[in-house]
Amino acid sequence: MSSKKQYILFEAPTGYAVFEQISSEEIGSSDITLQRSYQDFSAFSNVVKLTSFAPFRTAEEALENCNCVAEGLISEYLSAFLTQVFAKNKKKGLTYELGVSAHVLGAAVHDTLDNPVVSSEHILEMTRCIRLHANKLLPNHKPGDVERAQCGLTHAYSRNKVKFNVNRADNMIIQSIALLDHMDKGINQLGMRVKEWYGWHFPELAKEVPEPLPYAKIALLIGARDGAAEKEGVLEALTEILGDEAKAQTVIEKANTSMGTDVSDIDMINIIAYAQKVSDLAEYRLGLQKYLSDKLRAIAPNLSTVLGESIAARLISHSGSRTNLAKAPASTIQILGAEKALFRALKKKGNTPKYGLIFHSSFITRASKPNKGRISRYLANKSALAARIDCFMDQPPEVFGESLKEQIEERLAFLEDGKKKPRSNKKVMAEAIANYQKLVEKRQKKVAKKRLSEGDAAAIAKSPGLRASTGEGEKKKKKTKVSEE
Repeated sequence: MSSKKQYILFEAPTGYAVFEQISSEEIGSSDITLQRSYQDFSAFSNVVKLTSFAPFRTAEEALENCNCVAEGLISEYLSAFLTQVFAKNKKKGLTYELGVSAHVLGAAVHDTLDNPVVSSEHILEMTRCIRLHANKLLPNHKPGDVERAQCGLTHAYSRNKVKFNVNRADNMIIQSIALLDHMDKGINQLGMRVKEWYGWHFPELAKEVPEPLPYAKIALLIGARDGAAEKEGVLEALTEILGDEAKAQTVIEKANTSMGTDVSDIDMINIIAYAQKVSDLAEYRLGLQKYLSDKLRAIAPNLSTVLGESIAARLISHSGSRTNLAKAPASTIQILGAEKALFRALKKKGNTPKYGLIFHSSFITRASKPNKGRISRYLANKSALAARIDCFMDQPPEVFGESLKEQIEERLAFLEDGKKKPRSNKKVMAEAIANYQKLVEKRQKKVAKKRLSEGDAAAIAKSPGLRASTGEGEKKKKKTKVSEE
């Protein structure tokens, strides 16, 4: 070890401490014997000596410094502390090194304060040993103080990270679309169980209504087949479910002449209860779908307009966040969801996939087979623009997405018939910006009008002369005249 004085910065949950290393012996991860000897405080206390300790004054200050250390930044508190500690060494021209366990923080200390900094395996091991004996090395610390402060600071740091997570709105979309996919599978399976169970009583219904959800609703409506035609409002309700009065009448006729077996009352009660649960799940799914649509319209209106809500949500979920999707190039967005096929094609040197999740878009399904690859590439390009507008704009309106959707429609028509050439990107975006400016002006006028009306109301409430001029005084005069008469 050199003749320089070796100091070690220790970031404790209760404050910052600087220790001077007295022993010149270095310790590494392979020095097992030396590490074991340093587990004993009596041996380690002869190796380091506390130079200075700056405790945190509040929990908020501790959290702020914790965030700075995690991001590799030097806070004002740490800067003032280190400047004060090494002021004498700099004034006398003494040579020293400050050991910092985190490389990024060490670079920040070196660049900001011009302190000689070292970060090595020896510093990491010494910091670990200091952390082990922190309660005894730090002043005014009792056994367990560091552990309790560490637990509280960890909880505060975690809460802060969750609270200020920039992707918290995206997480709601990711969870919602995942739940929708699970519910689709679950409702289909549960609906099939309703068909199998209720089919013993009314087997002809499965042929007329093959879909699980309408089947469950009809089973809930009819219940026992006896007297289905005489039940009040059954025909109207069946017509509303099926959308066809003739088909509803056929279901009632088959219910009266069914070959199914009779079931007891307790069995029918359980069948109806199960069908009710399936129907409630379906109703909840509709509410969840509406919630997802409203959420997407709020944070990704342009991408939803171009691709549709379901595909937009799946792209955000697959990429992890709107930010990741906005940073992705159009070529990546084009094949998101087809990674296995892509790597298999690259491995076997075959044809790479032309589309992934965007294959379900109506633009690709409407395109002819030779044009599917072209329109998917064009659609991915416009989707990338829409995603970037949604991500990096404060309050993105739908005008950009509507303009991009019209451009894709023109491109699809041109690929199919080759007659009218689509507009250029420059012209389309110029029109979208003009529409956006009109929308902003309209909003500003509306806000100004609202403020003006609120100001007039406040002025009228304060001034009796204005109240009289608006007619309130005349009403009072009329009342006094009537009372005099």
